[in-house]
Parts: sequence; structure tokens; C-alpha cells
Amino acid sequence: MLTAGLMFPALFALILLGLPIAFSLVIVSVGAGLVAFGPAAFNQLYGSFYSASTNFILSAIPMFILMGALLERSGIAERLFRVMNMWLGRLPAGLALATIAMGAIFAAAAGVVGAVEVMIGMMAIPAMQRARYDNRLIAGTICAGGSLGTMIPPSVIAVMYASLAQISVGKLLAGMMFPGLIMVGLFLAYIALQGMIRPAEADTAAQIEDEVGLAEKLRATLVTLVPVFALIFAVLGSILAGIASPTEAAAVGAAGALLLCIVNRRFSTGMLQESLKITVRISAMILLIVAAGTMFMGVFAANGGARMIRQFIEGAGLGQTGMIVFFLLVVFVLGFVLDWTANVLICVPLFTPFIRSAGIDPVWFATMVLVVIQTSYLTPPMASSIFYLKSIAPPDMTYGQMCRGVVPFIILQLLTLALIALFPEVSTWLPSKLVGV
Repeated sequence: MLTAGLMFPALFALILLGLPIAFSLVIVSVGAGLVAFGPAAFNQLYGSFYSASTNFILSAIPMFILMGALLERSGIAERLFRVMNMWLGRLPAGLALATIAMGAIFAAAAGVVGAVEVMIGMMAIPAMQRARYDNRLIAGTICAGGSLGTMIPPSVIAVMYASLAQISVGKLLAGMMFPGLIMVGLFLAYIALQGMIRPAEADTAAQIEDEVGLAEKLRATLVTLVPVFALIFAVLGSILAGIASPTEAAAVGAAGALLLCIVNRRFSTGMLQESLKITVRISAMILLIVAAGTMFMGVFAANGGARMIRQFIEGAGLGQTGMIVFFLLVVFVLGFVLDWTANVLICVPLFTPFIRSAGIDPVWFATMVLVVIQTSYLTPPMASSIFYLKSIAPPDMTYGQMCRGVVPFIILQLLTLALIALFPEVSTWLPSKLVGV
């Protein structure tokens, strides 16, 4: 068990030295395997790598990423922001409300966190600054809206989690639905309240390009929103109804996104080539980490790591509730150091056996883990969402303003977590009612 106990410190040391996460996982896995088993370790490491590489469910990830990349270039994003602004612009803090609404819709359509945040940020920041919004509200709104890619199904992280935990992807996506909607509702309520309390900081005159009549609003909504919702329904509905596997549904989504590009006259060989490059780059990064993480956890378990954790939990007398809190705290702390891919890869195989043996609903626990990962994604000082925002923010938007801006949204995410913990039916009722998941 000594080798297993040294694996995590060695992993974090390599990551802090600047080595890529996937290579850090492989180096530690090979080193610990050689110490424990000698040259025979390579057979086990190859087996772990092969099982991860041939996992059919994980093949959905490149298709979801391609769908998001195509939608980003289809012109839908700009039109969607304009439609949201048409309907919400006259409300208090209307632009911020439109930004959250757009983040929720594109999170459902794309499922990739960083891409959603950068996309809505590049459109929303100039508009909100022209409307004299406080930089803190701008930063918090964009970071929170972009982070919804974790909780709004279908999401890449949920597909990966379900694959590792060996639970139904459809059940997990169904379990995320109500918590995701609750979170969006809390975000919208907070922003609207801010707009009413500080009306001078929000443009109550509505930053709508021109006075638009009801007929034009309806036409723009029909042209812009209906295709996006149809795409989301085709992808998510086919999974939940059991009509298609996640991989098949993701392929349908990618084909639908390509069709939208053609309909919107944004298709070109250059655009397709760029979308494919992005898909290959992100997919290779994620799947290499998956394979390396599988190797790492296989060697960790073979060296007695699971037994070591079980002894710690039993010795600490945590009980079921204490064990859940402990696991969620570990996920949250790791979120400061690791990206979501490595966090899920390390924690899910480690915690799942204990969750199952304790009789805890795996969908309920998974939903809480995803909320915690999303919260760590927003929490300073190592918040990934703030780093994404910093890359596109104007010079007058400071790091301090960004950190203060995300705090209310972190509190709302923790409130969502508390609701899920106190009322498990929020995440378990819908999966129990749907047929085919």
C-alpha cells in the first residue's frame, strides 16, 4: 500500500512542475507498476489502455465536440444573442439575462464548457460595457453562463462520468435536467434582482439595435431558436427515449449542426477543416487523459489503493453522510489543481465502488459531483472560468473584479447542491419515470 500512497503526491508534483496531465499520469503509472510488478506491469498497463481506447460510449465525445465547433461557426450564436436581447432587453439587467439564457441554450447544444464561455463572452462583453454594466456583474454572468455546459445535458463530462461509473448515460442526463434548470432559474432571479436594486448600472432603456415589432420578434425567434431546439431535442430526446445510443445521438447532432451551417450559408471547406482540427485536438487531449487515467487507477487499485481508502473511511468512522461529504470535498479540492477531465478520471473509479457498496443512488451522487466540479470551475484563485474570461476580457476588467463577480454565482451553485442533497428526488425522479434510459 506504500506505493499506492505515494502515487498521488508524485502525480501532483509532476503536474505542478508543468508536465501535461496525461504524461504525468502515464509516468506515475509506469513507475508504480514497475516497482510493484516488474516488467510484467506492461501487460496490465496495455490492458488498461486498450479497454479505455475501445470504449464505445466514449466515442460520443468527438461527435459532441464537433457539433459544438460547427455551431460556433454557423452564425447561430450571434443570431441567438440578438433574439434573446429582443425578448429580454427591456427587463432590468436584460443583457445579463440574455447572456445567461444564451449560455444555457448553447450549453445544451454544444456541451463543451470553455467554448461556450469564450463564445458568449466575445459577444456579450462589448454590449454590456456599452450599456454601462458593472464589470463584476459582467464577469460573473459570463463565467456562470459558460459553466452551464457542465450541468445542462447533454454534456461531455456527463458522458465521460457515466462511462467510468458504468451507469446509464440516459439516466445521468435525465438526473441532471431538473438541477440544471434550477441553477439557471437561480442565476436569472439573482441577475433580475440586481437589475432592480441597481437600475443605474443596467441599461433599462434596452440595448436593442432598433425598435422591433412583435412580428419581427416572432420571425427571428422561429428562424433562430426553433432549429437549435430541434437539434437539442433530436440529440437529448433520442438518448432519453432509448431510440439511440449516446454515440449515435451525438453523430446525429454533428450532422444537424453541419446542416445548420449549410442553411445559414456559413459552410465552407475552410470552416469544416478548422472545425475538424479543433475536434481532433480537444478529443485527443480528453481521450489521452482517459486512457492514462485508466492506467493510473488500475495500478493504484493493484497496489492496494482501494483497500487503503476503505481502511481510512472505516477508521475515521465517517458513516454514509460523512463519506459523501468527504468525497465531494476531495473533488472540490482537486478542482483547484486539475481540469475536469483529470478530476473525473481520478475520482469516479476511486469512489464508485464505495458508493455502490453503501447503497447510495449513483445518479444522485453523480449529479452532486458534477455540481461540485462546476463550482470548483468558478472558485478563485485557480478558477478555470476566470482564466478563460481573462483571455478575452478588455484591459479595464481586472482579475479582482472577476473574482468578486463570480462569488454570488458560487453561492447559488452551493444552494443548488444543498437542494439536491436534501431532496434527492430532484435528480432521481425523472430517471425513474423515463422509459428507455
